[in-house]
Formats: sequence, structure tokens, C-alpha cells
Amino acid sequence: MKSEGPSPDPSAPSNPSAPSAAPSAPSAPSDPAPRPAPKPPRSFGTLLRSPARPGEPLFAGAPKAWQRWLPYAVAAVAVLSLLPVTITVLTTDYDLAGGWAGALGVAQTVPLLLAVTRPLHAWAIVLASDVIGAALLIGADGVAGRPWPWTPMVIVGYLLLMAFVGLRESTRTMVGVWLVTGAAGVVLGAVQPTGAVNTHALLFVLSGVMLVLTGVLRGLGDAQRRIAEQESISEAERARRTLLEERARIARELHDVVAHHMSVITVQADSAPYRLPGMAEPVRQEFEAIAASARESLSEMRRLLTVLRGDGANGERAPQPGLSRLQQLVETTVRAGQPVELSMAAGVADGVPAAVDLSAYRIVQEALANVVRHAPGAPTRVSVTGDGAEVLVMVVNGPARDAVVALESSGTGHGLVGMRERVRLTGGTLDTGPLPDGGFRVAARLPLTEDAS
Repeated sequence: MKSEGPSPDPSAPSNPSAPSAAPSAPSAPSDPAPRPAPKPPRSFGTLLRSPARPGEPLFAGAPKAWQRWLPYAVAAVAVLSLLPVTITVLTTDYDLAGGWAGALGVAQTVPLLLAVTRPLHAWAIVLASDVIGAALLIGADGVAGRPWPWTPMVIVGYLLLMAFVGLRESTRTMVGVWLVTGAAGVVLGAVQPTGAVNTHALLFVLSGVMLVLTGVLRGLGDAQRRIAEQESISEAERARRTLLEERARIARELHDVVAHHMSVITVQADSAPYRLPGMAEPVRQEFEAIAASARESLSEMRRLLTVLRGDGANGERAPQPGLSRLQQLVETTVRAGQPVELSMAAGVADGVPAAVDLSAYRIVQEALANVVRHAPGAPTRVSVTGDGAEVLVMVVNGPARDAVVALESSGTGHGLVGMRERVRLTGGTLDTGPLPDGGFRVAARLPLTEDAS
């Protein structure tokens, strides 16, 4: 049977989630809630996040090795560049003794390597060294007309140190570091040598700007990381909610099946004394007890259904569908414009348990909804066969027509979740996946008895 159009059965199909040409690994029905696909690492957020533990280096969580080694490389290049320049300038421009110049250069630059892991410790060492160096330069012969208390090399190294502090420490710590830096400059300014160019204000302003910039970058990195974590949590919660919604929906449908059997038991137990005259009194009392228990069970099931439906939900009045209504489902889909063929073995619907009957219908309904939403116009074949031990339901569609754009690019996740849960309910297996030609296949085996699974 073929024809064309878009919407499967009007009996409220679930929103599917598997596009016809999208890859989907075969999944066993016993799997729990589908796990969200891992998100690609956010390099910026990972790179600039605050280290979690004392002593953890900057960029420790970076996805690439060169990113993790980048802070060490920057610090090493700074030390190798500043150390000889500092010694040379102190000896030639400021006329400081060579031994003092070498010791001061090492003390002011080498601690930058420590700033990668412990910037506060490095800052304390460098600030103390800079203050001592400024004190030594007070009596130097070449200080007149030169920058003081902070030499150009001190300013460069200190700004790099502030970058490490800003990328690592809290706002309160950064403010404290900045104020202590300013206080050190003010104290040294009280004994400024004659003719020296005061650089206290310059370093104070530049260090504040560096702390603000790096602190903002670090805050953006932390914010991106938290957003990524919340997105991951939201996806997991969404998947769990989808699973619970499908289980509640299946439970509501199965209520009708179980209620029917309980009603039959009640009627049979109540009518037994009239259908079997001459029944002994103990037997009559036993049937009355069975009927009372069945009626009580029905009442409890009604309460359970009220909980499953939730507030304001209206129950469906129509009987639950089964394999006998697949022809009607296919005809409705065909009238909607989707070319579908149905092949159902003779007698396959006879004697099928109600749960299997309903699950088979819903699986076909979900699969056709997938095709309509994600591969409209694709030729589709529905096959239902049975061998007395199980029912095999297969829905195979080809690729979508080139001229047709899929009605939905993404689903809500209900389609495959619903199929898995229905197959798990019956103890069967589900196999879904793309075909080499770009189509998609859904194959479900539903055992007719528990032993058959």
C-alpha cells in the first residue's frame, strides 16, 4: 500500500528522537536512561578556570599538553630575558656592585617560575627583593635621573607576576596585593634619592590594570566552566525526565490492560455460584473472597492511575490499540503523504498478550512518526511476523527525498526511549540503527511468554 503525506496516527504519537539518516548505535532495551552525548571541551573556560587546589599549576585542566606547559614556558622566557638585562642595567646604569647586582637580579626574576603554582609566595619574595633593591639603589652613584624605586625590569617582571596572581587568586586577595604594592611605594617615596624619577605611581596603576584584566578573564573562564557543568546536568536531568515520562505513559496504558483482566476475574468470581449450581458453601465463600479482592485491587489501581495522570490530566476514553489496528495506522500515515507498505503475517495478532499487542502497535507508531518528522517522503516498509514464541516488528525506511527538507532537525528524545521501555517491559530486544543507503531500521523482538525471551 503506497501513497503520500505527513502525520501518522491521530492517537497522539510520542515525539521521536532518531532522525532517519542520523547514526544511532544499536541499544539493548535493558539500558537505563540514554546518556547525553559528551560536549566538546570548552578551551577558554577550561584554560582560565581557577586552580582547585593550592600548588596546582595554572592551566592544569587544559585539554592539550602545550596549553598545560604554556605558563611554565612564559615564566621561563621571562626569567631568561629579564635576568641578564637586570644585572647589566644595575651595574652599568645604576653603578651597583656586580655581586649585589647579580644577587638582586636572581631574587627579582627567578621567583617568577614559582608563580605558576604559588603566585602569592612568589609575589612576597619578589616584592621583598624589589624593596631591598630600591633601598640599595638609594646610595648608588647612577640613580640620579634614573627610574626609582622600581626599575624598568622590576616593572615588567612585576606586571607578569600580577598576571599570574589575577588568574589564580580571589578578588579580595588581589585587592590586598595591590594595596600592599602601593603602600610599599609610598614608604619608599619618603626617602627618594635626589634627582631620581619616581615610578611608584606608574607601577601602582599598571599593576591594578593588570589585576583587573586577568581577574575578569579568570571570572569569564569560571563562568563558562560552570555553564558547561550546568548544561551537562540539565541534559542528564532532561534524559531522566524523558524516561520517567515514558514509563508513566506506559503505566497508564497498561492500567487498562490489567484493569480488564481484573474485571474479568471479578465477574467470573461473582457469577460462579449462578453458573455452577450446587456449589459447596466453602467454595462459594472462596469465590466471594476472590471477587472482593479483585474489586479492592481495581480500586487501588484507580488510585494509582490518578497519581500517574497528575493534576488536571484527562484520561483517554478510547480502548488501547493493538496489532489489529496497524492497518488503520498505516492507512492514516499514507493519507498524510508518507509512502508506507504493511506486511503482516496471517494470524500474528491472534492470542497475543495484551502488553505485547499494545507495545507492538506503539513501536510501529513511534517509528512511523520518526520517518514523518525526519525523513518525509522516504519509502517505508512495516513488517510484523511471528513464530508462536515471539513477535518480530520491523520498520525500515529509505533516505528522504532530496527535494524535501526534514520537518524537524532534532527530537525530544521520547521516540527511542519509549521503544526501549516498551521492549524492556515485555522482556524483548530492540535493534535500531542507520542503513548503508542512508535509511534507518527499527527491529523489535517481543516474546509472547517470559520464557521465550
